[in-house]
Amino acid sequence: MKLFLFLYFFPSMLMLNIPQPKLVRLEKDANQNIFSNRIIGGIIENKEIDEGSGLAFSKTHDGLIYTHNDSGGGRKIFLIDTLGKGMGVFKLKGVWNRDWEDLAVGPGPDPTLNYLYVGEIGDNQTRYSNIFIYRFPEPEQFTEGMEVEPEILKLTYPDGAKDAETLMVDPISKDIYILTKRDSLNILYKTTQDDFAKGEAILERVLELSLTMSVAGDISSDGKEILIKNYFTVYYWTRNENETIEQALSRDPVILPYKPEPQGEAIGFQPNGKSYYTLSEKRFNIEPVLYRYNRK
Repeated sequence: MKLFLFLYFFPSMLMLNIPQPKLVRLEKDANQNIFSNRIIGGIIENKEIDEGSGLAFSKTHDGLIYTHNDSGGGRKIFLIDTLGKGMGVFKLKGVWNRDWEDLAVGPGPDPTLNYLYVGEIGDNQTRYSNIFIYRFPEPEQFTEGMEVEPEILKLTYPDGAKDAETLMVDPISKDIYILTKRDSLNILYKTTQDDFAKGEAILERVLELSLTMSVAGDISSDGKEILIKNYFTVYYWTRNENETIEQALSRDPVILPYKPEPQGEAIGFQPNGKSYYTLSEKRFNIEPVLYRYNRK
């Protein structure tokens, strides 16, 4: 029993060469007044979703959530609702899933459309010279067997290969952020929408954060709130007017309610800002559950 509890609550400790989480100074008691403790949304109905490593709410279709499996999980984007019910699936054309680790919905080149961004950013062994982001407008409708051909942005880190599982798109500046995972101080990098026209770019290193093992993140639809989580904790920042994301993240975070999951690697704000949701991969024969944390 002790071994099972250890495995359940501390999955990241099973990996080799992973630093211990670094403590950060936090605003006292702020978490008590923002969001509630977790509520079960529902068990994931589609059993193909067994390594869910990204979660993003549609901004085109009310109540629809996008998710995907990570490395080797195929080219599929899954659709679920807020109760975990399967709502469909489609594939990305012309790419493959080397190690998809996160996705985000945000603005793009056409101001009338919402875009889905898929991060081919995982690299457990730090062996890949390039990572990729796939971008395409949210489909207006979903049909059986449909495929979507994304734009592809090839990216290079300025300081060597990194493993990352967090992709965020700023709805205000439209900049795209990637946060590394395994560094003792996770590193935030940035690229721009204009880089898609060039097809490739070198990421800009913008900030070191006083946390480690980041596995997911999201920016609220109005751009005023930021979530980042690791396996144990959800961190929260508010953003002042005219601030960049990196300026907001340079402040100390608030810890929000979170109960660790078997291997929770996905988080996303509901578009109306009333809740955030988390999702875990399937581990130890525990089925993935969609959890909700409501704003008080």
